[in-house]
Amino acid sequence: MKTPEIVLFSRPVGWPAETDFAMRDFELDNTREGEVLVRTIWLSVDPYLRGRMGAGKSYIAPFELDQPISSGGIGQVVSSRDPSLSEGDFVTGEFKWREFDNIRAAKLAKVDSDKAPLSAYLGVLGMPGITAFVGLRRIGELKPSDTVFVSAAAGAVGSVAGQIAKISGATVIGSAGSPEKVNSLLAKGLDFAFNYKERTVSEALREFAPNGLDLYFDNVGGDHLRDSISNMANFGRIVMCGAISQYNLSTPPPGPSNISLVVSRRLTLRGFIVSDHGDMRESFLSEAIGWLKHGKLVYDETVRNGLAQAPKAFLELLEGVNLGKMLVKVSEPA
Repeated sequence: MKTPEIVLFSRPVGWPAETDFAMRDFELDNTREGEVLVRTIWLSVDPYLRGRMGAGKSYIAPFELDQPISSGGIGQVVSSRDPSLSEGDFVTGEFKWREFDNIRAAKLAKVDSDKAPLSAYLGVLGMPGITAFVGLRRIGELKPSDTVFVSAAAGAVGSVAGQIAKISGATVIGSAGSPEKVNSLLAKGLDFAFNYKERTVSEALREFAPNGLDLYFDNVGGDHLRDSISNMANFGRIVMCGAISQYNLSTPPPGPSNISLVVSRRLTLRGFIVSDHGDMRESFLSEAIGWLKHGKLVYDETVRNGLAQAPKAFLELLEGVNLGKMLVKVSEPA
């Protein structure tokens, strides 16, 4: 059978463009033993995909030219040649950007649509959610007495991080790039929120955290990281999750000019990759599903419809258009 797919046509230099992608028809082989034929329902669009579009070595292999992009996905089993999955099951895993695909059953996990909407398993209950959980609990050693700053706090990871910190009893500050996003953070219960396009990060932190930050959850890098270092309390911790402000730069930016404060204030800076912490998935899901059920954790989604919209959705994500998780809805469940 033929299925549409989206491939990487050329490696972006600086900001990606829609011309770096191409859509074509792909001829699927017959489903082999141990595989299931899956119809894609949802695709996740995430900042880390930008790094995979270059040829450089990183913690995950780059995409190959003229081969499909892949990311987290939710699908429904159309037919199965593995006893662990049956027709109609909803599954999640790494999906190529195709409407249909044959996938090894061992690389998929069932999801329960009765516990949460399917799309939530790519956002608040998926990789972004567990990233926030691991970053705060294990990497940042979050305490109820902490004053916490989360950058890009209206995005998929930042939104969950801010709420988990608040649920845990911390005082929480969030940054975002529009008045709408700032209002959404305050509605989620954050103590303070500000628009970084209207005032500097340092100005806001001096006002909202006069005694300094205990914990900074960094999704942005650049000026957010520099200004946070200047406003950290002694023995503060910085969780380095991402640096979206730098992903599209053609030359590496200089490091923070105030890096010496890391020594004088005895700061801890630690980066992490969520795939190293799979042992925390079950405890995260147990807590997060309970928070969702009781209204303690809420989430936003920005949805683009149709596989053909996936490249545009990715570009919009890099531009900060999305509120919460950016998703592409490829099809409806049967």
